[in-house]
Amino acid sequence: MAITFTMVSDAQETSGSFSTQITTSYTYGFLLHKPQNTKIKKPLIVFLHGSGERGNDLEKLKVHGPLKYIKNHELDSYILAPQCVENGNWEAESLYQLIQKVCKENAIDTNRIYLTGLSMGGWGAWDLALAHPEFFAALVPTASFVNLMQEDEACRLKDIPIRAFHGLQDDVVSLETITEVYKKLKECNTDVKLTIFEDADHDSWSKVYDNKEIYDWMLQQNKK
Repeated sequence: MAITFTMVSDAQETSGSFSTQITTSYTYGFLLHKPQNTKIKKPLIVFLHGSGERGNDLEKLKVHGPLKYIKNHELDSYILAPQCVENGNWEAESLYQLIQKVCKENAIDTNRIYLTGLSMGGWGAWDLALAHPEFFAALVPTASFVNLMQEDEACRLKDIPIRAFHGLQDDVVSLETITEVYKKLKECNTDVKLTIFEDADHDSWSKVYDNKEIYDWMLQQNKK
């Protein structure tokens, strides 16, 4: 005896449309150092801190980097140091808008804007430079990690002079991350250099930012 089942489908097709808008807000405190003579256009150094300087205490921004350097040295330049909120991270477009605001409100030579950062800030500097490669006259990442997307897009930075620094003994950020992006940059950028400090760990930035040489080099760079 055979039993036959017949299935009758009552499925229906519908159509429609959907739209949404997702907005993310970013808030940065910041310090802006101004040179003595603000009546003529001067360069701008943008410094992005590491994870240890996040929060709402702006004095932390003077612990490392250019704002530490100018405690005992002169720099004829604006210095912009934004601060991430606690547990926050750098985001390229919001940083770009902040820099544009500072440029609009001050006598800044937009052909001489330099971008630098350490550790988490070094990653942020790569990210911001990749988002707006036409905007910066030089890039100086220090003890920075680089993600795969940044590595793949490295040659977007072919026209930016780059000086990268890392410690051979760094056990926080692997040296391999920066050497891989450096190899790719060498294929397309004629003005890129990677300096590896044999005796430095993750704090390779002290050798960089406490040294007059890196500021002299940055201030010589001009998009013209």
